[in-house]
Amino acid sequence: MSGKTKIEEDVLLKEEVIRQNEIVVYNDDVNTFDHVIETLIKACDHTPEQAEQCTILVHYKGKCTVKTGELRDLKPRCSKILQAGINAEII
Repeated sequence: MSGKTKIEEDVLLKEEVIRQNEIVVYNDDVNTFDHVIETLIKACDHTPEQAEQCTILVHYKGKCTVKTGELRDLKPRCSKILQAGINAEII
């Protein structure tokens, strides 16, 4: 095995170990901007500005990644968003 192949394998292995997931929030016709903003502040530790920007993106683009991280951190955050009646999933 060449040294280059070994290095490539090590890099691929590290990428798999630190793989990040995302919480994606989807637009709906039910929730108000204020409700989504407040929920993102509470569930994702967003600043008011971050939450507002994400909410605007959700509204105009149909969806937005609101938090990236390890699955074990994202699961309870996504649950809070879902419990607030907002459409979201971890991808």
